[in-house]
Amino acid sequence: MAMDKIMGMRTETALPAASLLQLIWLASPALPVGGFSYSEGLEAAVDTARVATEKEAADWLVDQLHLTLARADLPVLARAISAWRADDHAALHALNSWLLQTRETSELRAQTVQMGRSLLEWLRNHDGIAPAQLQACAALEPSYPIAFALAVASTQASVRDGLLAYAFGWAENMMQAAIKAVPLGQSAGQRILARLAADIPAAVDAAGQLPEADWQAFSPMLAILSSQHETQYSRLFRS
Repeated sequence: MAMDKIMGMRTETALPAASLLQLIWLASPALPVGGFSYSEGLEAAVDTARVATEKEAADWLVDQLHLTLARADLPVLARAISAWRADDHAALHALNSWLLQTRETSELRAQTVQMGRSLLEWLRNHDGIAPAQLQACAALEPSYPIAFALAVASTQASVRDGLLAYAFGWAENMMQAAIKAVPLGQSAGQRILARLAADIPAAVDAAGQLPEADWQAFSPMLAILSSQHETQYSRLFRS
């Protein structure tokens, strides 16, 4: 299926309040999936003096948005939302396997598995998802984007809106990681978040148009820093 069809075009009909609130909920740092406990290599970048200022933290996270999220998690998420809506379990299995295989360190793999498992448990306590879909998701041992896709698929939100919610939730958690790790003040954190928010729509649109042959999670320095973080002497975060 062409990615432009998967992403879908916005309609003039407003998103129903229940679906809008579900997206806001999914993007919230208060979602009990443990996102706050990960820095995705940022803490190691701070420890090795690659990130020491507000500007360096913002530059780092904007690069990560475009170079990793927009080329891996977001295009997979777009395809997975449509796959859940079509009950295409073979596609979901392939997508989940690809995500797990492309996590370049044990920390990054453990993060997506733990967050996927926690989100699935959260979904079990909410109405709107068929038991059969919950069982199918559990059988996959889902990565976080696959579980998130199921949550979005149960709403009336467009695929693009689902990707925006995922990316903004990531941005909020990473901004909080920067505040703690650099460290920075709350005002600096909000400026970083504003910069990320300005870049998220373009990253989402690029992800939605990316052919599957061009998906990749190749980010050598991030992988090196993540590996170094596993044995870092003092740390606040799990990745």
